[in-house]
Amino acid sequence: MSETVYLAGGCFWGAQRFFDCLPGVLATEVGYANGRTANPRYEQVCRENTDHAETVKVTFDPAVLPLEELLEQYYSIIDPTSLNRQGGDVGTQYRTGIYTTGERQLAAAKASLAALQTRYQKPLAVEAGPLENFYTAEEYHQKYLEKNPGGYCHVPAALFDAARRYKPKGR
Repeated sequence: MSETVYLAGGCFWGAQRFFDCLPGVLATEVGYANGRTANPRYEQVCRENTDHAETVKVTFDPAVLPLEELLEQYYSIIDPTSLNRQGGDVGTQYRTGIYTTGERQLAAAKASLAALQTRYQKPLAVEAGPLENFYTAEEYHQKYLEKNPGGYCHVPAALFDAARRYKPKGR
């Protein structure tokens, strides 16, 4: 049985590529989450203060990759103390967030963030809450770095290789 969680981690191109490399991830899709505009387009998200976050819908097998481990991997590609910024991308659409699909996921996300906070002196800037809405991004954004291997990405390429080699404890 699979689960789905929505993870915002800066530009969704690199985050999607990273999650696609992890064993136990079954599917990903990039889009815009938890904003106030229905069916936004990329230009709107960038320029019209829609309050959406660039987000990756991650469908995974929790028997292979438990949510807690998936979240630890997610933390490896973000600066969890950076507000509305990851790498060279700045703006509310690049904020970090864990958007959940149920009470158990939300409790796990909050516990995970509490544990993560013990590793930092600065407060965390990662949102955690229920998914309010998600709109699929334009087709040219889907699997962008596969189609454009030289495209910009705030996630170092070495982390894609590390994700491919990752051995989940759930296995």
